[in-house]
Amino acid sequence: MRIAVVHDYFTQLGGAEKVAEEIVRMLPQAVLHSTVALPNCMPHGLADVPVITSWMQHLPGIQQFYRFYFLLYPLAVRSLDLSQYDLVISSSSGYVKGVCTSRDALHVCYCHTPMRWVWSFDSYSERESFSSGQRLLLRSLIHGLRAWDMGASRQPDHFIANSRAVAARISRAYGRHAEVIHPPIDLNRFAISDEQSDYYLVLARLVSYKRIDLAIQACNLLRRRLLVIGDGPDRARLTALAGPTVSILGRLSDRDVQYHAARCRALLFPGEEDFGMAPLEIAAAGRPTIAYRAGGAMETIIEDVTGVFFDRQEPEDLAAAIERCETIKWSEQIIRSHAKGFGVDVFQMRMRAFLTKIGARVRDSSPISLNLEERTA
Repeated sequence: MRIAVVHDYFTQLGGAEKVAEEIVRMLPQAVLHSTVALPNCMPHGLADVPVITSWMQHLPGIQQFYRFYFLLYPLAVRSLDLSQYDLVISSSSGYVKGVCTSRDALHVCYCHTPMRWVWSFDSYSERESFSSGQRLLLRSLIHGLRAWDMGASRQPDHFIANSRAVAARISRAYGRHAEVIHPPIDLNRFAISDEQSDYYLVLARLVSYKRIDLAIQACNLLRRRLLVIGDGPDRARLTALAGPTVSILGRLSDRDVQYHAARCRALLFPGEEDFGMAPLEIAAAGRPTIAYRAGGAMETIIEDVTGVFFDRQEPEDLAAAIERCETIKWSEQIIRSHAKGFGVDVFQMRMRAFLTKIGARVRDSSPISLNLEERTA
């Protein structure tokens, strides 16, 4: 049985990369492909796994300027040779759902979201500090990329979405049905602590759409201590916003992340996320989340049981939610128990069940046999 796992690009460390890592772990005989794989952006579990990359891997300045090469990714995806594989699983928030496979292959796309910068360009670009001229140029380029993306969406035989919110986007953008299988949470990374410190936590890549500015502004207003763990292109702007009670720590080791997660008062989660693994990782440490009421958070947080919501992306609304959170007596055991419903074992069980349903025979011992006669279109 010849199996390929294809991920858009390993140019950052986030939830999509963790999902790709778990799919490869579930299918150890699979060959991993990607357009670009930067060694310092590989998940720990894939550090020693060979990756077949495209010609983009060797472009000048790819590590710093991978975002600016966005028009080349469709060409790089089409250059990947997957003709020898019987089963292809693409992990995509961008391009690799458009890979070309052999006529008899089964292609399943685990879609983290339809291209955010294509299908939600206005809301995405307004947070990126583009000039009016840049926005006008990008809009014309995005129009062609959207047409390509529509064509690429017809390549997979089946879609899997990481949340009901993303499944709805797939339906609106592509007119395709998607099975919902939530991403895997590594519960063993986090544990409940007997200690609690007086700070709030942000655990995220520092990019504008995650609205970390709201968390900083709310904690500035309340003079609450906030630790921001993560790095990214928005770091300089966020550092300038930070008041005396806010510390931007950058990327930390797993041990340090686990330490701070277990001792925080709560996670602040102010953006609209496709799914959002951080609230469940924090829940595995027994701590609640204060989240904007939208996107995947509505599927992973039980109000007043594992977290609280706020309804407008304004600093005052988040500040009020922080104060409400401080009045609730949280049960660490109930919060962690909720996180167990999203564990790695649940993810693998649901993935295997879905692959079996569509014609791929997935056994607990990991080998797959695929009956192509039972393939569904």
